[in-house]
Amino acid sequence: MDKQLLDPRGEWMRGYGVIQHSPDTCARVAAMTSELVAGGQAPDEEAVYTALIAADRIASASLWVVAHMTYARRVDLTGADLEADAFKSTPEGHTGGALNVALAYVGYLTANLLTAQTRGWVLGQGHCVAAIDAANCLVDNLSAAQVGRYGADEAGLSRLCADFYSYEIDANGRPAAPLGSHVNAHTAGGLSEGGYLGFAEIQYVHMPLPGESLVAILSDGAFEEQRGSDWAERWWRAEDCGLVAPMMILNGRRIEQRTEIAQDGGADWLSRHLQANGFDPFEIDGRDPAAYAWAILESERRLQEAATRIRGGGSYPAKLPYAIAVTEKGFGFPGAGTNRAHNLPLEGSPRQDRQARSAFNAAARALHVPIETLAAAREIFAAHTRQGRPMERDNALVARHPSLPTLPAALPQPAGGAISSTAAMDAWFVAFARANPQHRFRVGNPDELKSNGMGGTLELLKHRVNRPESGSPESVHGAVITALNEEAAIGAALGNKGGLNLAVSYEAFAVKMLGALRQEIIFARQLMEAGRPPQWIGVPLVATSHTWENGKNQQSHQDPTIGEALLGEMSDISRVMFPPDAATAVEALRQVYSARGVIACVVAAKRPTPCVFDPAAAERAFAAGAITVDTDADPELQLVAMGAYQLVEARRAADRLRARGRRVQITCIVEPGRLRAPRDEFEAAFVLADAQLRELFPPGLPRLLITHTRAEPLIGVLRRIDDGPKRLLAHGYVSRGGTLDAPGMLFANRCSWAHLTASAATLLGLGLDQLLNTAEAAAVAGRGDPHVLR
Repeated sequence: MDKQLLDPRGEWMRGYGVIQHSPDTCARVAAMTSELVAGGQAPDEEAVYTALIAADRIASASLWVVAHMTYARRVDLTGADLEADAFKSTPEGHTGGALNVALAYVGYLTANLLTAQTRGWVLGQGHCVAAIDAANCLVDNLSAAQVGRYGADEAGLSRLCADFYSYEIDANGRPAAPLGSHVNAHTAGGLSEGGYLGFAEIQYVHMPLPGESLVAILSDGAFEEQRGSDWAERWWRAEDCGLVAPMMILNGRRIEQRTEIAQDGGADWLSRHLQANGFDPFEIDGRDPAAYAWAILESERRLQEAATRIRGGGSYPAKLPYAIAVTEKGFGFPGAGTNRAHNLPLEGSPRQDRQARSAFNAAARALHVPIETLAAAREIFAAHTRQGRPMERDNALVARHPSLPTLPAALPQPAGGAISSTAAMDAWFVAFARANPQHRFRVGNPDELKSNGMGGTLELLKHRVNRPESGSPESVHGAVITALNEEAAIGAALGNKGGLNLAVSYEAFAVKMLGALRQEIIFARQLMEAGRPPQWIGVPLVATSHTWENGKNQQSHQDPTIGEALLGEMSDISRVMFPPDAATAVEALRQVYSARGVIACVVAAKRPTPCVFDPAAAERAFAAGAITVDTDADPELQLVAMGAYQLVEARRAADRLRARGRRVQITCIVEPGRLRAPRDEFEAAFVLADAQLRELFPPGLPRLLITHTRAEPLIGVLRRIDDGPKRLLAHGYVSRGGTLDAPGMLFANRCSWAHLTASAATLLGLGLDQLLNTAEAAAVAGRGDPHVLR
């Protein structure tokens, strides 16, 4: 590169290989260079253009590595053609998207280099991770597990290619290579898997804290998947948000056809749409890393100027800058711009097909960077120590470790009374918010926070709006993110890992949040398994207006799926809680906010239910996952309840059994995941030990289970206390419902006290007439009047 230094600007403008610089990009870069020099971020023009020259070489080499990761078992740094045996028998990779992302990611690295600032990044299209891993190898930005295994030398890059989609597993059944098909715990600097398209779009604006910067590399295909991103500009505030630079790669294709954006008019249509939704869009050349670097700096400049205008008397919303990076899918390689580019852009396999092999080698020659040239470019990017900034793998967003919050004391509950669990949670959360003013709060709210019993939270934290309505709980700086889009609401809570969060939803509609929740749970668990357990404060999702109390809205509003589904994930990270009363509901929040790296679904009643526990008993209940409510000496039957309405019916059934001379024990499960058979060593450290389990659930005692959920999934979770169908009978939601009140829902699903009593008769070997009268028995059998059971 010595010759290039004689005229760095001219050398850069000539481009490199497939990377060429349009007149618009050249003009923009010239202006950017002047600003960097004038602002003291660069000593002179030569330094900027020297960095951009190096960026072209790193970008071209990244494209070269990405292509090899899909097709080849090894690389040859001399650039010599590869023979058949150097190629994979079964090539695999999301090649076209990764080729596009490689240029964007190198642009991100370049922006950091030019400004001596390490930004965070998030990749919406996580399946394009090959681009990140390829570039990271070239600039030595490797995670702890990757150091020593991969690198910029021939052995390290060959190992990278061989590991990519190798499908190798270790003795524990986990991937053997610190590499994956998507962003994962070993991806240096990665924040999110990006496997569920569209969720980066609804989180990125909530991710950086003030003083931080985030680059969001987004996908035009994901834009169609999740339109909640349209709300992003409504939530940005200079007072509590860092800088964000969203950049959509507009390549016009999804898996097997053109995107809707391409069909509707491409960049022009998208620009009009973004403008109508409050964004400040601009187009860049998506084939040029310098264009991406300029876009990042330009986005930050525009956003800072908008904030200055607002501080000077303007008003929100600030028009959020948004770069539209126009390119073709798979740029730089054969098959670009076709449906083939998505996965395997060559028409055949280079290992078996001579023509495909020739096409690969020809394309690779055009992308290849000579060893000496690449080494010089790498040296320029190795500036972190000199610039006094962290590596990109250590950016501020990837290492979240907020201080533990202050937890107010549990609130005393009226003995023998009945109050709403969500109202009790609301009162405690208000105290919690007031006790932690140093933390940024986000409350994800799809709608009706007040009607769900969280009115105090709303009055304190307020809906975030641009133009508050007089007399309403609204504020420009409100912390309640309200959108009639469950994904956008949960995105606010999940994105704010530097602060404290809460989400509240109808139980039935929380199912729409499941993909976003699962992505976070999986990523957090991967970090734990990698030895880097996440340190953000636990995030609770309160699922209320739930199955058993929402009959007025028909069966669409009666669905316990969210808790059942989250119980399928690892219970040490995915905590599912069923507090039966106010004290346990408050304790559930205390449990979550005292933990790090967990997501909890708290299924709580909004209608008043009996106060059964005091705060001390509630704490004991969560310490074990279950608690004995009361017991007779030498019980002959155990009633096991999970859920508020279920505990009420279990206690009513116990009253009848005791009135007929039977001895019973009532046990309440508050967190079933603590009672399950562990599936690995991490869950084993979380679940209840055998001795403690036997104390709560005496061996050999017949059990009658009544659960908020469907019975079958819970029986699977509770196998440790299941002695078989003759010793355990279970009642739960059987997908019956409609416009019914709570007693009607319980009857329709055979979960009333009388249905429990009938099953108790079976377990105890008694006749039904020994426990129920004629009218009650007829109602249970479906031949009488259900109202006699009320």
